[in-house]
Amino acid sequence: MISRRFFLSTALATLASGPAWANAPSYTPRPKARGASPYVAGAEGLETILGKAGLSGEVVCAVANANTGEALESVAGDKGLPPASVGKVLTALYALDTLGAGFRFQTRLLATGPLQGGVLKGDLVLAGGGDPTLTTDHLAELAAQMKGAGIQSVAGKLLVWEGMLPYVQSIDPDQPEQVGYSPAVSGIALNFNRVHFEWKRAGGAWAVTMDARTEKYRPDVFTSKMAIATRDLPVYGYQDKGGVDHWTVASGALGKGGSRWLPVRNPALYAGDVFQTMARAHGVALPNPKVISSLPQGSLVAQVQSAPLPQLLRDTLKYSNNLMAEMIGMTASLARGPRPTSLKDSGQRMTAWLAETYGLRNTRMVDHSGLGEESRVTANDLVRALIASEKTGALKPLLKPIYFHDAKGRPVKTHPVKVAAKTGTLNFVSGLGGFVTAPDGTELAFAIFTADMTARSKISRAERESPRGGRSWNTRAKTLQERLLERWGQVYGS
Repeated sequence: MISRRFFLSTALATLASGPAWANAPSYTPRPKARGASPYVAGAEGLETILGKAGLSGEVVCAVANANTGEALESVAGDKGLPPASVGKVLTALYALDTLGAGFRFQTRLLATGPLQGGVLKGDLVLAGGGDPTLTTDHLAELAAQMKGAGIQSVAGKLLVWEGMLPYVQSIDPDQPEQVGYSPAVSGIALNFNRVHFEWKRAGGAWAVTMDARTEKYRPDVFTSKMAIATRDLPVYGYQDKGGVDHWTVASGALGKGGSRWLPVRNPALYAGDVFQTMARAHGVALPNPKVISSLPQGSLVAQVQSAPLPQLLRDTLKYSNNLMAEMIGMTASLARGPRPTSLKDSGQRMTAWLAETYGLRNTRMVDHSGLGEESRVTANDLVRALIASEKTGALKPLLKPIYFHDAKGRPVKTHPVKVAAKTGTLNFVSGLGGFVTAPDGTELAFAIFTADMTARSKISRAERESPRGGRSWNTRAKTLQERLLERWGQVYGS
């Protein structure tokens, strides 16, 4: 069976803080350098690094001893900036506390009538259970279980239930239509709600395919269609026509051939479409799928389940998968109360939990992935949550190692300062938060957020995939992060 990493890589308790934290110093972002050594404690060393960063916008950061909670340094630590994907750290804490480490998502196949002579006298229901890691391989397994249960045909309908979670057309509607990191969200997802678009030269024309591929299967889909338009711009166009995603692509942008993953806007029909194909491959012809809003009573025919929650969260943080974060976060909100009505509603519930559990008073999340630019997290708040997470030790093993780089951009895996953290990147927004282990073994919790909201506000929707100046700004932000981490590891760990 294909691993989740195949798809991911293609995109893919109140804090006990002492007086030192409450009175942490705050300095003006981007101060003028004064020539002090960056490897001395206090404001002078920070000023040197920040002044040389050449970074427009704002910089906020905080660092503390992860074991004692002692605040060591803070620059505008109570100033909220967009966390980008660093916000997924908060979602991981929320989900672990709410759902527990043993939680697994389940996708079920239900029958609403009896089985007589191989014929199901009722409807067959594909019931989404909020699993963000469901793949075509899993639907093939459900089809095999269905055949093994004796179902040879269905007298009723093929129904798909996505109502466990609310339907959201796009995680961030301000993103370009074609970006795979902002697909639709609902109670069922397949292949991270992405469809594979491939084009090749065929004589004087183009051969185009839209499929739900894995390494094992490559079923064509009828719920996503592509047409080639004679134009240069825009590169992509999109319309929803009766639940079918209709795409157009500019002929002038196709080159010699290629492929990319496009987002799915009708996830329930997409899953039903592919399940129908997998069932046909097992000799069971099913009617075309229909989406339902209420789950009917029925007997269990087959089911598949996800990996345990910690493994899902590790993948979410490593690959920064937005869909996984949103579905996991909304499932946690559902477990705590009524079904959330939207991503924003669920994000607000998580925000309230963060304030109650960790005392994060200056943080507000509008989703669980950090993709929405209206979310705000302060460096001090994130550090509080990180320190508190050390009581259980469940978070740090889920974070990925972050390496320093040499002058040629190569990772230095033997560097004496070790970092386990979560990155976050939007256009003209960059964040990093996690843990630093100094050469002497001292463990620090840190948060760094940088943002140029003025530059970001000038980007048109069409430019958001690759705005001018965005890459160089992000490079400078990451260089600044490395210099700060190097400084903290040396100053507070020797």
